[in-house]
Amino acid sequence: MENNFFCKVPQLNIYEKASKSSNISSQLLYGEKFKILSTNKNWIKIKSNFDNYTGYIQNKSYSKGFNANYKVSSLKANIYKKPNLKTNIYLSLGSKLSIKETNKNYARIDKNKWIKKKDIKNINYKEKNFIKIFKKFLSIKYIWGGKSYRGIDCSALLQIFYYYNNKFFPRDTKDQIKYLKGNIKRNYRKGDIIFWKGHVAMCLNSKQLIHAYGPEKKVLIMPILKTIKRIENTAKLKVKKIAKIKI
Repeated sequence: MENNFFCKVPQLNIYEKASKSSNISSQLLYGEKFKILSTNKNWIKIKSNFDNYTGYIQNKSYSKGFNANYKVSSLKANIYKKPNLKTNIYLSLGSKLSIKETNKNYARIDKNKWIKKKDIKNINYKEKNFIKIFKKFLSIKYIWGGKSYRGIDCSALLQIFYYYNNKFFPRDTKDQIKYLKGNIKRNYRKGDIIFWKGHVAMCLNSKQLIHAYGPEKKVLIMPILKTIKRIENTAKLKVKKIAKIKI
């Protein structure tokens, strides 16, 4: 079927099953491309082009004919009905944009939708400073399946760095741990990714890590060794792999 559909709302929930009572497994961001696998009156089974993630979205809020040439570089970018006239709509980091026209300070992304130029980068821009990306989400609440400023989970926090840089990376921890090579060393360094069963965290340096941590209900920085001990004591989980982030 047609492989050229795009999310046209700030975030669109992907459900495990075709029901709003089903678990939310992930989200599509504005401008994210997907393939339709099957459809009925209310639901569509889709596959994300970026990570081949499958699930169900409600049968609305998507379009064709979208040519992304920019992306949102701020954690939370306000949309304006026209320059200097704010709306209550925001796009999250990594959202893909099709810029139609620009003026000194704004760029138009759709009819009656403008965004500040300071909140966007060219689609091909690479951000090598992974810490800069992760820290944008500090204190953002933990939400299972989330991947935006409104809420994010541990695997999405890692994946969003790759998504922002247009580089494939799996969505779920169980797939991420298989995708990256690593070991169980104990000398932690900046850029190390620590995997547990069902959880992942990123080392900012040899002493601290950052993660979206369910028990604390937010993204936060914690001491590496204390976190490992806490997870072992509370969840009975030991570190499974330590890999290196690839830029």
